[in-house]
Amino acid sequence: MIHLPRLYAILDASCFSDGQLLFSTAEELLAGGVTLMQYRNKSGNAREMLEQARELKRRLGDGAKLVMNDRADLCLAAGFDGVHIGQEDLSPEGARKVIGTTLWLGVSTHNPEQVKEADKTSADYIAIGPVFSTASKANPDPVVGLEGVRQAGALTQKPLVAIGGINRANCRSVIEAGADSVAVISDLMREPRKSAEDFFRILG
Repeated sequence: MIHLPRLYAILDASCFSDGQLLFSTAEELLAGGVTLMQYRNKSGNAREMLEQARELKRRLGDGAKLVMNDRADLCLAAGFDGVHIGQEDLSPEGARKVIGTTLWLGVSTHNPEQVKEADKTSADYIAIGPVFSTASKANPDPVVGLEGVRQAGALTQKPLVAIGGINRANCRSVIEAGADSVAVISDLMREPRKSAEDFFRILG
């Protein structure tokens, strides 16, 4: 079973005015102790995504594990460490066929039924959310709350990532509810290095 760090940073391309800001933020997060980052780009074309992904890999080296959102093919092409898929993407087994047995595979879930389904797959970890209301998705799924995290934790032995509206003020309660790791987007954007250090101090 894989071991997840307490903090899982998500680099959402839509949050950055340009690629340079994306790259410098990733470097700051690395300096702040972040060892797991997901690159998410819902609007870019494949070529732009691959260029940015390869540049992230070049800058971070082996300092952090890099996970590609949605695209198993680009995960391989960029030399990333894993892929994270949603409910509407390639199936977990379809993604596994592309990435092989050694790379990480994460699956997003939003209710107990989806957690149970994901638990039967070869996914290395399961994400549950949104835990709190979030501004990072246009049409978010219903909020699951801390109770949803607790339920998910009871339904799987796989490492559990909580996502959605998590910040420094509430992250501790999410870990206490049973999550192994918290995925964070917006609360890492301003002063990334200091923000990451704050999270690690709070999460212990």
